[in-house]
Amino acid sequence: MNQTIETLLNHVSVRSFTNQPLTEEQIKQLVTAAQAASTASFQQAYSIIGVEDPELKEKIAKLAGDQPFIAEGGHFFVFCADVNRHKQIAEDLDMDISETIEGIDAALVGAIDASLAAQNMVVAAESMGLGVCYIGGVRDGIIEISELLDIPEYVFPVFGLVVGYPNERNDSKPRIPFEGIYHTNRYNSHTKEIIKQYDETTKLYYENRSGRKQSRTWSDTAIGSLARLPRTFMKDFLNSKGWARR
Repeated sequence: MNQTIETLLNHVSVRSFTNQPLTEEQIKQLVTAAQAASTASFQQAYSIIGVEDPELKEKIAKLAGDQPFIAEGGHFFVFCADVNRHKQIAEDLDMDISETIEGIDAALVGAIDASLAAQNMVVAAESMGLGVCYIGGVRDGIIEISELLDIPEYVFPVFGLVVGYPNERNDSKPRIPFEGIYHTNRYNSHTKEIIKQYDETTKLYYENRSGRKQSRTWSDTAIGSLARLPRTFMKDFLNSKGWARR
């Protein structure tokens, strides 16, 4: 155990923030930490949009699942997969990279690069005593949000990230047991009993946590989310932006 691991293990999603904004220095530190993350073939196939305009944040908060704390936190970042700059460079070099950047793998690379950068930012923020919450709901309103942020072709929002000073924190959620996640040499399909026991653990967590108490399990939450948010429009949206055509 060391301080870094302790910070990681104490992670929680914060959904209640004070109205204290981040300083310019804090924002720069967080983005610089994000940029230090690993990136596929040094492509750096992502961009980060800091949303500072209060009216714009309010609009995004509505579109991203009607989550008001998005507009209330210290700062809101939108992490985007981005090969637009690569396309521009290729044009300057008189090279055609359309087969690559229009392929599904480029979309994966951009999303992975953005995710790695964001997780670096999360660890940095929590080490500074700040709270964070990922906002996958950005993809619920991805068409309208992309228009609000003037996002061009070959760029798409992967998720948002609220960073700020916590007003309150939930207790840490128990994770799937080690044996249900880590498989040795071959994939283990026989984890139903582990998940069944885990559901009992999460049921107790939700019934007894310090925040909003509920009667549900991890399975209720995970499968309910998949059923509720199919986002069937994503493929057409990505295609319209140049992504995943091949």
